[in-house]
Amino acid sequence: MTAVGPVSFPVPQPADRPAQGDAATSAREFEALFLSQTVDEMLKTVPAGIMGGGHAEEMWRSFLARAIADEIAGGGNTGIATSVEAAITGYGRREQTGG
Repeated sequence: MTAVGPVSFPVPQPADRPAQGDAATSAREFEALFLSQTVDEMLKTVPAGIMGGGHAEEMWRSFLARAIADEIAGGGNTGIATSVEAAITGYGRREQTGG
């Protein structure tokens, strides 16, 4: 059996990373996407055909899910974006200090 050495991956340097202000934007986008997928799954439990059925209903349902998710995320009450932003910022600080 042949021993395999450690694999190294290039780690972007702080200059290569997006500005810290982008953490808030990324966190809000993540929250909206997560909520959109969650709402979409919830809408799938609504009996098929209640809105007419077919391909148009499926497409409309995804738009409805995104609109509901955007409203929920816009309220800022879930705390998802806040937690994700704190994690991104904390990771960035740890990388800058070398820890």
